[in-house]
Amino acid sequence: MAITAQDVNKLRQMTGAGMMDCKKALQEADGDFDKAVDILRKQGQKVAAKRADNAVSEGTVVVKISADGTNGKLIAFACETEPVSNVEDFKNLAQSILDKAVADNIADKDALLSATLPDGRPVSEHIVDLVGKLGEKLEITAYENVTADQVVPYIHSNGKLGVLVAFEGVNGTDVNELGKDVAMQIAAMKPIALDKDEVDSATVEREIEVGKEQARAEGKPEAMLEKIAQGKLQKFYKDNTLLNQEFVKDSSLTIRQLLEKTAKGLTVKSFKRVAIGA
Repeated sequence: MAITAQDVNKLRQMTGAGMMDCKKALQEADGDFDKAVDILRKQGQKVAAKRADNAVSEGTVVVKISADGTNGKLIAFACETEPVSNVEDFKNLAQSILDKAVADNIADKDALLSATLPDGRPVSEHIVDLVGKLGEKLEITAYENVTADQVVPYIHSNGKLGVLVAFEGVNGTDVNELGKDVAMQIAAMKPIALDKDEVDSATVEREIEVGKEQARAEGKPEAMLEKIAQGKLQKFYKDNTLLNQEFVKDSSLTIRQLLEKTAKGLTVKSFKRVAIGA
């Protein structure tokens, strides 16, 4: 049957797919719109399967804090190339997924992927559909859901790096400005843990062994290696755990001291740092 321009446009409005893809789908479906929609969805599945092993190093990080400031949700929605990350459909889907996460207080990534958007279809299907339209692998690479006395967000200027900082012991103190400073510290300094006791044992053992080898290479006595390695481990903690890092805006203070100076009992409960392509 003849496929009119109006038919093609109607299918395009229904699916957001390109004009030529819509025309081909309608031709293959003999003008049946439901079948044509299914064809376009299968096309997305084929593209997704073909590009499953491709790297996703571009995209966007979106974040939203609850009205009372006690909960923050962050999503990293990734793609293969920068042009796709700037496409309105890509950005709109990322925002729709975040809105759904907030509306339903979704706990984790698996639950988010199976959650349904207003048309009744799950997030995972919407992603596959957009894969078919944009021709690139798309993926939610991270979903963070944080609750505390106050949660402060930060999104880096490139839109590909986001941080959530969860504060406890706020007790009426406005920590928004401080929170932004701490979040920017996390973004720049990449701490691997909040404090010493949160560094995993394998990392600690590796750092001790590296410290011993360095000291041995410098000709230090064998009996001194353990003590030297422990000293290097303390330096590692200072550089790589948030509360022990020097505050980048004032090196006379550690982050722990900065928090204590701001308000008695104020501390960071946890933090999340998410970066696309890093």
